[in-house]
Amino acid sequence: MNAFLSALDATIGVARVVFLALAAAATAVCVTDWAVRTRRISPFSGIARFFRSSIDPLLAPIERRIVRGGGIPSNAPWWGLGIVILAGILIIWLLGFIRSQVTVIEFATGSGARGVLQLIVGWIFAILQIALLIRVFSSWVPSVAGSAWIRWTYTLTEPILRPLRRFIPPVGGMIDITPIVAYFLLRVVQWLIVGML
Repeated sequence: MNAFLSALDATIGVARVVFLALAAAATAVCVTDWAVRTRRISPFSGIARFFRSSIDPLLAPIERRIVRGGGIPSNAPWWGLGIVILAGILIIWLLGFIRSQVTVIEFATGSGARGVLQLIVGWIFAILQIALLIRVFSSWVPSVAGSAWIRWTYTLTEPILRPLRRFIPPVGGMIDITPIVAYFLLRVVQWLIVGML
């Protein structure tokens, strides 16, 4: 297990360096492409021709989504940079999460059946809390809220939120605070259950 954790630590270190280099390169590309698109660099220069033939086709899918959303196509390079940075953060976080879960599994299995049961209870409550957070954040983006990859959050959280809505009215008639209440209730119930094990 220690060899696996060491390999995972090395992978995380390499991922950090790779994504930092990718972000730096993407920043340089985005600044130059933005300058070409906004005519700060002559559209007839060699740099402009290179970017139109090589970089713009890579940014075309992002540009189409921006235009469909009513945005300005010249912002596509900045959105591309944002995607690279977000992907780097997400992958590094995921590797760190896997590492922490391997450590927790190792500790739980060393603690016997009680440790494994506490681990399973912790995972169940963590999934419910993550579903609540995703549901809240997705509600801020109406085009995402009804998508297929968000529906599982409604399936998991609605049985918790529906009873709470009977007792907790929306604040100001508009803001539903039941997800916040449910999140903290889940933490309390998890603490009680784990304490009883």
